[in-house]
Amino acid sequence: METDLLLARLNDLTNAVYNSNTPKFMGFLSAEESVLVSKRLKNQNVKFSMFGGFDGALRVMLCCLPDWCDETLYPITAVTVTFPHTFELTHRDFLGSVLSLGLKREAVGDILIEQGRAVLFLRRDIAKYVIENLNKVGRCGIKIAEGFSLPLPQSAIMRENSITVASLRLDCVVSAISNCSRNTATEFIENSLVSVNSVITQKCTKTVQKDDIISIRHKGKFAIVSSEALTKKGRIVLNYKSY
Repeated sequence: METDLLLARLNDLTNAVYNSNTPKFMGFLSAEESVLVSKRLKNQNVKFSMFGGFDGALRVMLCCLPDWCDETLYPITAVTVTFPHTFELTHRDFLGSVLSLGLKREAVGDILIEQGRAVLFLRRDIAKYVIENLNKVGRCGIKIAEGFSLPLPQSAIMRENSITVASLRLDCVVSAISNCSRNTATEFIENSLVSVNSVITQKCTKTVQKDDIISIRHKGKFAIVSSEALTKKGRIVLNYKSY
């Protein structure tokens, strides 16, 4: 979603919650969109939660809640796709095949893939349509059914990491999380290869904050979890998730 459109839809959603006094949903949102939405709702003191169908999901659905409601069921359905082990299907293969059915990106959550199996998290209102119409992914014939078994494929689940940094300057953090030199990190930033919360930044001195989503082209995507703790030598303990 474009930022202006996203915020306009968010405003419509919160108004609908207020007028109907019932929970309302939006999504699935990307990691960057979820950060933007979270900050906006926190500033407005709006009650909300986010969930993507499993703990650690990258793409999540937003739920705005009326004051009387503490939790509600999310309209998310998971489907399992099985395919011959001889095929190596990718996230792009699955996403392209699902979207070719005429669906919008926001209707599809995380897609977790392993050899011979994939689990797709979908908006509930389109799950039956996908089950009935998705019979191939790329050139590969597949079988599809509602539900999934544990453990989930691990291919798209964010991994938790911890590292120490001298400061929360963007160049310092990029150097640490991408395992490159400070000079290389500076080049990444100055060459517009780094974005923070979907916004490209060329400012090396920008301060990284909790909940920021940092994307480094060709290196990956990283979500900052916390940075409050210090080592005995005064270095900052940076906890983050990598995708």
